[in-house]
Amino acid sequence: MVVTMARQVSTTKKLRSVVILGLVLGVVVAVLYAASSYLPQSVRENVLGAPVSVPVEYSSVIKEASARCPVVPLNVFAAQLHAESGWDPNAKSPAGARGIAQFMPKVWKQYAIDGDGDGEIDVWNPIDAIHSAAELNCLNRKLVSGVSGKRIQNILAAYNAGFGAVRKYDGIPPYPETENYVRKILKNSSTLQWP
Repeated sequence: MVVTMARQVSTTKKLRSVVILGLVLGVVVAVLYAASSYLPQSVRENVLGAPVSVPVEYSSVIKEASARCPVVPLNVFAAQLHAESGWDPNAKSPAGARGIAQFMPKVWKQYAIDGDGDGEIDVWNPIDAIHSAAELNCLNRKLVSGVSGKRIQNILAAYNAGFGAVRKYDGIPPYPETENYVRKILKNSSTLQWP
């Protein structure tokens, strides 16, 4: 009888703890939701899962550049740029990628174009970088055309891991970064918001 009562008390304490934890978590979620309009867009998108919003200053250039490679849908291209830098034209990765479209120096030197026609090809110029990214997507489409799998996924994987890796693995390479990159872009492209 004493053992049974001890078990009941222990079970009651555990249940009480679970209920309290649930209430605390509920309050935290409610506070975050209520405060979400005051949080930076990057936090809303990357932490709270809000839809990705295309900044007004890049909207027209993304639409214009996307026409260079119609095989990559406009929303996918915009979500790709967001995945690369979160719209930061001054972004630098630890690996050395630069600019809004995160070009490695060697790739930029080989494939960059003058997107705004000013006579300069500048990785820090979002217009040049966005147009260059669209061109690179179409080049990657050709370079991975015979690879198994979905064409759009292979194009995105080639941008992230290089066309050689996509060819080597006959599809998306088994790199967690690349697999997550492709998945994130396709997910965000379906809820993308334009100004």
